[in-house]
Formats: sequence, C-alpha cells, structure tokens
Amino acid sequence: MNIIESIKEKVAGKNMKIVFPEGEDKRVLGAAIKLKNEGLIEPIMLGDIEEIKKTAKENSFDISKLQIIEIEKYDEFDALVDAFVERRKGKATREQAVEMLKTVNYFGTMLVYTGKADGLVSGAVFSTGDTVRPALQIIKTRPGVSRTSGAMLMLGQNGEKYMFADIAINITLEPQELAEVAVETAKTARIFDIDPKVAMLSFSTMGSAKHELAERVAEATKIAKELAPDLALDGEMQFDAAVAPEVGAKKAPNSPVAGKANVFVFPDLQAGNIGYKIAQRLGGYEAIGPILQGLNMPISDLSRGSNEEDIYKLSLITAAQALEK
Repeated sequence: MNIIESIKEKVAGKNMKIVFPEGEDKRVLGAAIKLKNEGLIEPIMLGDIEEIKKTAKENSFDISKLQIIEIEKYDEFDALVDAFVERRKGKATREQAVEMLKTVNYFGTMLVYTGKADGLVSGAVFSTGDTVRPALQIIKTRPGVSRTSGAMLMLGQNGEKYMFADIAINITLEPQELAEVAVETAKTARIFDIDPKVAMLSFSTMGSAKHELAERVAEATKIAKELAPDLALDGEMQFDAAVAPEVGAKKAPNSPVAGKANVFVFPDLQAGNIGYKIAQRLGGYEAIGPILQGLNMPISDLSRGSNEEDIYKLSLITAAQALEK
C-alpha cells in the first residue's frame, strides 16, 4: 500500500473538517469535492457563493454537498472577532480585528483555533506569508518549539520514503532551533509510517572539516540528542555518509544512522530548498508539501504552482496531522 492510500485509511470516516480559504479557485474546489465524495474529509469552503457557483458551473462540478461560508454573512462572526481580540491580548483593537477577519486566511485560521475546523489548507493563490502569519499569531507554536518549520515528504518511484526539512520557512536557524526542527521532523515522519533515522547534514562528517558552519550543526546535534534521547539521530554528516552504507561505515562507523538515514535536516533554507528540488527534478522523486511543523494545530501551505492532485494529497496529510493531535 502506498503512503497516500495508507493515510486515506487513517482519515476515512473520521469527519475531519478542513477549511479551504481559497474556495473560489478551480483546483481547490475540485480537490475538495473529490475528498468529500470519497468520504475522507469534511471541506469548509470560504469565498463568495456566486463566484464558487460560477467556477463550479464552468467545470461541471457538483458543489451541493459542500459547506460554503461567506465571511460577512457568517452568524458567529462577532464571536470570532471577540475570540481574536482575546487571543491577541491587546495587539489588535476590535475595529482592527473586524477588518483582519474579513480576510479569508485570518477567518479560516480562527475557525481552526475555535475548534470549528480541524485544520486549514491555503497557498494555492496566497503567498506563504499570507498563510503562515495568521497561524503564528493565532495558532502559535507548541510548548518547547520556538519556530515553525516546513518539511517535504519525498516519495521515490520504488516506494522509498524520506523527509527533508527545513525546506520552506527559516532562512537560517540557531543550533537550538535547528535541533527543534530535527525533533519535529521525526514526529512528522511517524505520521507516514517512517521509523525516523535523522541525519543532521553538513559538508563535514564528525569533525572532518573545521568551520563555524559545521560546528553549528554539531552543536545542534548535541542539543537534539538532549531533547530526544531515544531518537536515532546523528551528525554533523555529509549526505553520502547519511545514505550510502559503504560511505557511512567508513566515515562514521559508530553512528546509529549513517548509511541508513531517512530524515534529512539541512543546515539552512538555501541548502534544503536546493536539495529537495534536485531530488525532485533529477532523481524523479515526488515532493509532497510543504508540511508545516511545530504548530498547536495543523495549517498547511501549498505552492502556488499546485495542481488539484497536490491539494488533494496535502489536505489528506493535514487531516492526518489533526488526527495525531
């Protein structure tokens, strides 16, 4: 069974409610209808009902089973505004809150925060900032996690499964933050039935190169081991030492993960973003994500180049994250 079929089995019949702020978009609407018809999630579409009907008509979509919310006609809008003002603790006046909640990402995030939805999927139209900013202000990170991060599930043509992080959010990270990303990515890996073996990547393996950048990864490794002493994790480590058994045996003979790593934590965003795109474009791996990690409730950020199938899959992952909560 492939990973998506496995996730379908986990979420089917659980009635997980996922809110889609971009309900007027053809790709989003098509994915939501498919998810609803297959009994996998309960979509909540945000947008202008007439625009959604127009998109549905143009694409021969049946939207009769979907819940659609027009923000300014929502009966509990005032209650959401009050909850937002309370959550922001003086950082927004009520008047400011009203205007902010008229925007679909803030409104949708408040539905998640107040328990009216289990997760949110956005980003097919909006930027990462537009999706992540409300999440950080309202949902916030879990205790012990100072920053959210983005992981990518990489699926090979022969059934290989890997996690790459951080590939989406933080340009640079301090050792403590990098250690937290490693622990959070291991947790994400378990959602996909991956037994995490975490490699903290660098251009150096176990001190083979002396440089501040390698030392930062070594320090992050030390902290991560303290945060999660039972986790199979090691570094700093070059990529070949992490994945090739013969190289791992030579460069890191006493490592519990060298040569068999399946979770890769990159030293910065530049390396992570380049790394996953090389695997995707030259290695033929399917990249699913970014999957946002470290938040109290699941918020997912699509690529604006996403197609309907991408949205369908990330919505399933978001529902699976919600189940884990």
